[in-house]
Amino acid sequence: MAEFIRVDLRDSRFGRVDLSGAQFHAVDLTDARFRGADLRGVVMRGVELVDVDIHGEIENLTINGVDIGPLVNAELDRRYPDRAKMRPTDPAGFREGWDILERLWGGTVERARRLRPELLHESVDGEWSFIETLRHLVFATDSWIRRAILGDSAPWDPLDLPWDEMPDTPGVPRDRDTRPSLDAVLELRHDRMSTVRQVIDGLTDESLDGHTKPVEAPGWPEPRSYPVRECLLIILNEEWEHRLYAERDLDALETQGR
Repeated sequence: MAEFIRVDLRDSRFGRVDLSGAQFHAVDLTDARFRGADLRGVVMRGVELVDVDIHGEIENLTINGVDIGPLVNAELDRRYPDRAKMRPTDPAGFREGWDILERLWGGTVERARRLRPELLHESVDGEWSFIETLRHLVFATDSWIRRAILGDSAPWDPLDLPWDEMPDTPGVPRDRDTRPSLDAVLELRHDRMSTVRQVIDGLTDESLDGHTKPVEAPGWPEPRSYPVRECLLIILNEEWEHRLYAERDLDALETQGR
């Protein structure tokens, strides 16, 4: 077991490092940044969480004995009344949820069009650029709709963008250097959104409760059967959360543009 005792590791970078089971005692993590970090089962005692900003999936997280997950969800639902509609239970609810997403994304895209084109390729605080966000949503649709539900074993376009921590997978593109125009990405995006619309419009109670047929090829998601409902809920969540991230970053880009 490696030990770092009274060692100055300031500004160190840890990438794809396994720290499971590690112990931190009297450690200064001021201004540390965690991205794509798996923190399941972490126990913290005697910590100071001041001016901390956390974005991610929060479930069964207790602070001073209080499970804050339900509190966070309730507050987010209060702030965004449409958010609860991203957890539908029947075909009509999924159609309503997708209607909302189409409408909201339409406004976000129009907002982005008012910026100088080069700003749409800029990262804000290390996050994906606006165009990279759209490319990632194309990847999500290709993976969970075209591959998992529709059975296309290799549905990806060269502009698809997986999440950064995804291991390299045969056949799945990952080009972070390309700089396509907004119109080029939107053409691809509109095609994928229309595919989601067709799938959701064709939902029945029986098909929604069904399972996908595994594809026999490497890729993402892994080649096994998935509940159709789960695949669609993943898409609604991806679309909802990434639009909020995009809106947040557009605030900064608009200020920069001025």
